[in-house]
Amino acid sequence: MDTAVFGSQPENSVRSASTTRPRPSRSEAEAAVRTLIEWAGDDPDREGLAGTPERVVRAYEEFFAGYREDPVALLATTFEQTAAYDEMIVLRDIRLESHCEHHIVPILGKAHIGYLPAGRVVGISKLARLVEVLAKRMQIQEALTSQIADTVQDVLKPRGVGVVIEAAHQCMTTRGIRKPGVSMVTSRMLGSFRDDPATRREFLAMIESPGSGTYGA
Repeated sequence: MDTAVFGSQPENSVRSASTTRPRPSRSEAEAAVRTLIEWAGDDPDREGLAGTPERVVRAYEEFFAGYREDPVALLATTFEQTAAYDEMIVLRDIRLESHCEHHIVPILGKAHIGYLPAGRVVGISKLARLVEVLAKRMQIQEALTSQIADTVQDVLKPRGVGVVIEAAHQCMTTRGIRKPGVSMVTSRMLGSFRDDPATRREFLAMIESPGSGTYGA
């Protein structure tokens, strides 16, 4: 068995979890999928399902690849030669694919990130990668929103950070209450984005899509 990180993470931590346990082997993971197939009422040895345990384990490696990456390291390379640029930087409509930690079903949506630099900026692809790494873990949207904003704040030390996530949760659209078309919006504002209403309004106006409702004033 390998060693893996398990357990819930503190809200302000994106690197380490609270406990460390032995990681099950690939064969053990595939056996667990076989058990679930049998529990659901089907035969894991029939032709259509014979390779499913292996495929599911490979899929999980993709779905939860974020556990194997350090989001803080993504933002380590920054640039200071910005021609004294000190206005807001916004990356909007970042595709987001995550999984609800309560039911392990997809959370699909988009994230918007804005910050006011204080001498250092980061490549915009790194912001998109930050969203991807943190999303490819078992999450709740509230924690994911905070983790993205807190990581940008802790590493770049900007004057302020704003993060908004809009997403649909299949745990409530395909099961349970079954309400398709519903989306959840969460935000995390730090520094000037929290303290200065004008800065917050500017950010929310910049991420608003034409024809959509306003996020607030």
